[in-house]
Amino acid sequence: MSSLLLFLFLCFLLALPPSAAAHPHPNFRLSDGPQIIRQAFDRPVPPPNTKHLSARPASPFKIALFSDLHFGENAWSDWGPRQDVNSVRVMSVVLDQELPDFVVYLGDVVTANNVPSPTRVHTGTRPCLLPDHEESLSRCPASSAPNPGEEECSYKGTARLQLMKAEMEQNALSYSRSGPKELWPSVSNFVLPISLNNNSQSPIAYLYFLDSGGGSYPEVISKSQVLWFRRKSQEINPDSSVPELIFWHIPSKAYAVVAPWWAIWNPCVGSINKEKVTPQDSEEGMMELLEKRPSVKAIFVGHDHGLDWCCPYKKLWLCYARHTGYGGYGNWARGARIIEISQDPFGIKSWIRMENGDVHSEVVLNG
Repeated sequence: MSSLLLFLFLCFLLALPPSAAAHPHPNFRLSDGPQIIRQAFDRPVPPPNTKHLSARPASPFKIALFSDLHFGENAWSDWGPRQDVNSVRVMSVVLDQELPDFVVYLGDVVTANNVPSPTRVHTGTRPCLLPDHEESLSRCPASSAPNPGEEECSYKGTARLQLMKAEMEQNALSYSRSGPKELWPSVSNFVLPISLNNNSQSPIAYLYFLDSGGGSYPEVISKSQVLWFRRKSQEINPDSSVPELIFWHIPSKAYAVVAPWWAIWNPCVGSINKEKVTPQDSEEGMMELLEKRPSVKAIFVGHDHGLDWCCPYKKLWLCYARHTGYGGYGNWARGARIIEISQDPFGIKSWIRMENGDVHSEVVLNG
């Protein structure tokens, strides 16, 4: 399957939970260019299997995490659009070299408070998007959004739901879901099973996606989200026999507990530790719940651009992605975290693929 077009969230610095995409096409190259992009917008595409992801027999399932792209930063200048092009180049390198089965956008896709108008974003970023191929997951700025700071982008507004609704309706192969309405203002809380041979009755792993807030509302995992996760995990994985991976954008306070003081020493694995952890304001018992589930193997976050380590925390791993985008603060080299799930025997390992093609910081996460 293919790489994806980038879906741009256009509300004040939204830090939404991950969005995801399906298998990149092995012949994909960024040089395929705008003509393929136009064809992708024009042709009809079939809907995805909305209930689960399919792993190929005897093959590992590979996930690429693209974090903190910050598209649209300084969009009125020459510098801003160049950074968007650079960000696309990073993703193109990762997709070409890793050929992942699935892609997760791990939050801060857009620095929307710097975008002067939704029209500029809607038209101006399209040439920078990744080309689409058969069976791809579309990620395009298909609808406009209010200017940052307008009433609809306030904490009590409805723009977040409208954006998620637009993504699901207009990006035909998006795996993102709006999640239960009772979790509002948090949106896009959902779970995707990975199954073998399209057999949804035999999952090999569960991927949970949660909205950790930010931008127009507090940076929290709310009590209602905690209760939702408890109910959902007990419903689909009552005996914790199927491994689970958790994705949200803003790190929990547990990350500050395990953070290396200076250099990254064993048992932590990584390459940069250049800033302090900036955690969520509140977690409402989420970490305590995850700690008690033996099936939870790792949590993946972004947000802090100068960190890319994984550290053990009790019986699970806490991992950062790698700053992928040229938007946002920091001049550290760009890259992406890769996750690989093996089936027989079961295993989870992760590493970082850099823009220059280098690979480092491999770690086994299923211990």
